[in-house]
Amino acid sequence: MNIVQKFLRFTFYIMGAVLLAIGITLSTKTGLGVSPIISVPFSIASIWNLNFAAMTFIVYTLLVGIQILLKSPHFAPIDLLQIPFSLVFSFFLNIFEKLFRMEFIHLWQNLILLLIAIILTGIGAAVMVDMKLTPNPADGLAATVGEVTRKGMGFGKNLIDFSSVALSCMIGLVFSQKLEGIGVGTIIAMIGVGRTIALFNHFFKEKIVFIAGLQEFRCTSSSLLHP
Repeated sequence: MNIVQKFLRFTFYIMGAVLLAIGITLSTKTGLGVSPIISVPFSIASIWNLNFAAMTFIVYTLLVGIQILLKSPHFAPIDLLQIPFSLVFSFFLNIFEKLFRMEFIHLWQNLILLLIAIILTGIGAAVMVDMKLTPNPADGLAATVGEVTRKGMGFGKNLIDFSSVALSCMIGLVFSQKLEGIGVGTIIAMIGVGRTIALFNHFFKEKIVFIAGLQEFRCTSSSLLHP
């Protein structure tokens, strides 16, 4: 891998992180429910009027801690890089939270916004995973759970999503007597983001992997990745 390829690999990775942050931020503006893993920090931030980006950083750091516990004694120090990633990612969330101030009253407008959020989230997650660098903590935990249970990352992702939604519901009902951030959009996102990743990888993964000099990681077009 030459210098240009390394630069492109890092550039793709940053672009993926930015798209993921924009997608997550837009999902919070729909009023239809946020993505499962983000529902926990969103519900906490909403109930106690706290900074959403800061809560996301704290929750992501906790996810790294869970990974350490599950991987022990096979924990790799490189996994700790997910913490500074979480800090940078929360910075992106904070910027986009202030940048995007839209609020729509019509259902069709919010559905279009949700569709855009799902597409950006899926593409961002796919590009980040394809670059084989530090994953976001949610993906890292899903992969770890899949390894520990020997049932694959797909099972780990489903388990993490279900647990996140259940925890968010419990927090909302106990502390505010209503669901915070959980709605039809949450269910649509659980399905739509994964399908977006599969579609993106079907058409573009081999191309961007080749451009970034990661030929050894090329996969067949039928591969399905779940964020």
